[in-house]
Amino acid sequence: MTVRVIIVDDQAMVRAGFAALLNAQSDIDVVGDAADGKQALEVSGRTHPDVVLMDVRMPEMDGLEAARRLLDPPPGVVHRPKVLMLTTFDVDDYVYEALRAGASGFLLKDAPPADLIAAVRVVAAGEALLAPSVTRRLIEDFARNRPAPRRDRRLQLNGLTPRETEVLELIARGLSNQEIAERLVVAEQTVKTHIGRILAKLDLRDRAQAVVLAYESGLVTPGQ
Repeated sequence: MTVRVIIVDDQAMVRAGFAALLNAQSDIDVVGDAADGKQALEVSGRTHPDVVLMDVRMPEMDGLEAARRLLDPPPGVVHRPKVLMLTTFDVDDYVYEALRAGASGFLLKDAPPADLIAAVRVVAAGEALLAPSVTRRLIEDFARNRPAPRRDRRLQLNGLTPRETEVLELIARGLSNQEIAERLVVAEQTVKTHIGRILAKLDLRDRAQAVVLAYESGLVTPGQ
């Protein structure tokens, strides 16, 4: 299956470079590009991409607002692409809000070409992509602000089995499927099954949103 991608960045050279790199892959097709968030909404509505590579900081409409609108469309709009945020620095204040909005992850613009290609494939497959530096930043934000656990978020966890709750906690701590399998002494496929059930029960898109929920509910606390 070919992954359809649009690239959103206010720098034409960046868009051209990313497009050339991705179009060279047999399983990826760049179907459009945009210079700001407002254009991104129009291009996405016309091309129905699987993945949107979205710059964080842009004129007219920034990447955060564009991501919100793409991932929470108005009634009647069925298509919702995966959104992968692009940033020059891993210290953007947008990180937490973008993940809450439903972005599937972050990628630094200066990441190696192979990482960009892999990121598009990972996000298109429904997985989350959180660089360790971004995950650390997210945890630091929680540690600094220490928001009180939200009761409504905690109640959402009541439908999980004890094992599913345990798996969710390990996801939030940044463990991979393989690491979770080793920790719980189960097959990796079993872990994938648990994760699928967790996402379905909690109505979450991917691991990124699972991490946010785990922190907001108080299941996991920074420095714990």
